[in-house]
Amino acid sequence: MDELIDIVTKQGQPTGKTALKSETHAKGLYHNTIHLWLYTSNGEILLQQRSHKKIIYPLLWDVSVAGHIDAGETFIEAALRETEEEIGLKLDANSLQHIGVFLHETSYNNGKIQDNEFHQVFIAELKIPLDQLTIQEAEVEAVKLVSIQEFEDLLTHSETNSHFVTSNSDYYKFIIESIKKEHHL
Repeated sequence: MDELIDIVTKQGQPTGKTALKSETHAKGLYHNTIHLWLYTSNGEILLQQRSHKKIIYPLLWDVSVAGHIDAGETFIEAALRETEEEIGLKLDANSLQHIGVFLHETSYNNGKIQDNEFHQVFIAELKIPLDQLTIQEAEVEAVKLVSIQEFEDLLTHSETNSHFVTSNSDYYKFIIESIKKEHHL
């Protein structure tokens, strides 16, 4: 889907301009996305396997929910919408905790896509069992819960196990530490 999104400066400030997602990626325009990491009360983290239909990193495991923010939409509205669309989970805005912003600048597909995104990163507790989630097949291949120890082990061997996007290791470590802190682990 080629949605209209808000364009920001290289410093993340609003420009008042919008562009289609395809144009944004073709021209390397800066924009915001949301990332929501869901965790359980016993400290497990929900991972999403990217659909085999994805152009970028198909079948690798990544953030619980992610997506672009529609033009005029707030970060919270986008996080709630994307969560419902991708995994069928309705959350309350008060359950989201904003934990940081990460700038992600990467070129894909032989330079045809220049992704310059500010990830607006949230965490929230997952309070229902996995079998109550409804995954959006165009975006999501599968979901699973992993312990923090499993997450760290998979990350340690990500160069060879084809599990995570290896270049995101520092980002993943920040997520693990944030969830540990939230749970006092």
